[in-house]
Amino acid sequence: MNESSWGAPPHTGSPAGYWGPSDQGPVQGAAPAGPAYDAPEAQQTRPMPIVPEGPAYGGDQDDDRGAARLSGPLFRDETPQAPPYGVVQQNPEPMPDAPQPAPPPQKKSAGRDLGAAIGVGVGLGVVIIASLFVVKAVFVGVIAVAVVVGLWELTGRLEERKGIKAPLVPLALGGAAMVVAGYVRGAEGAWVAMALTALALLVWRMTEPPEGYLKDVTAGVFAAFYVPFLATFVALMLTAEDGPWRVLTFLLLTVVSDTGAYAVGWRFGKHKLAPRISPGKTREGLVGAVGFAMVAGALCMQFLIDDGAWWQGLLLGFAVAASATLGDLGESMIKRDLGIKDMGTLLPGHGGIMDRLDSLLPTAPVVWLLLVLFVGSG
Repeated sequence: MNESSWGAPPHTGSPAGYWGPSDQGPVQGAAPAGPAYDAPEAQQTRPMPIVPEGPAYGGDQDDDRGAARLSGPLFRDETPQAPPYGVVQQNPEPMPDAPQPAPPPQKKSAGRDLGAAIGVGVGLGVVIIASLFVVKAVFVGVIAVAVVVGLWELTGRLEERKGIKAPLVPLALGGAAMVVAGYVRGAEGAWVAMALTALALLVWRMTEPPEGYLKDVTAGVFAAFYVPFLATFVALMLTAEDGPWRVLTFLLLTVVSDTGAYAVGWRFGKHKLAPRISPGKTREGLVGAVGFAMVAGALCMQFLIDDGAWWQGLLLGFAVAASATLGDLGESMIKRDLGIKDMGTLLPGHGGIMDRLDSLLPTAPVVWLLLVLFVGSG
């Protein structure tokens, strides 16, 4: 018979107590059984409390009865634990009415690596000055190289963004020939080279299928005029006796105009000049460009150009500021149409060659013409 701790069947021959299985005598301390539970004077028994099983109570973790018991991190997270006594819980979030510190003011950014831009600009200036005043022919070669690289950037962007395939080979050869012809034969030679370059573009494009012929040739003629033909006027300035000083004046005025526009516009610019074309340009920057260029023009005409006068420099500076700004806006319009920021990445801090020629190219014929009117062709 299975005997449990809750009680056992009464022994008929032993009314006074419970005898164990061996009948060797009463078990000391055992609960009375049988009729003793039915006696009126017997104490009422209360059920023992059920002790939950688990590691904290010494229960068996492998017990089948506890297999479905919920436990684990889920319930530990759901039951918040009170902090230890004496520990003040910190509130990571600021009080709603606590004043928040104002963010530090953002500094204006130039949008480019200024250090790299200055380094590249100084390097280009050294190369230009050295070639300009040592041997004129070397400077003509510098112009031709800049023209070829500019054409390569422009035609590459046209094909990449618009699918326009302007023939690069006749453009590069004709562009270099234009610069050399302008230096050797003057304006007449430059015009002849321009006409021959346009004819070469028409013929070269005939070797490919006719689809897109008109737009490719038109883009090629535009590129030939925009880059090498306008650059030819720099070579024309160089042919005068004081040619290096004329070219230096042209370069200085253009750079000073751009620098004045940047400095004044960055510091005081509030009113946009042409927000749809170039959002970074301001009217205050334009005023700075005009002022800086006019002062530089007066100094250059007075001290660098033979027979020049300061008042002529004022007019020259004003014209340079206007043409340089229009040239910059013109290339910005092209880049807007193409959906790009820079024409290239050849010059760190500047972009590509075309991003440096944008204000120089349209300014070259203006300076050449005004110098011829003021002091002659030399």
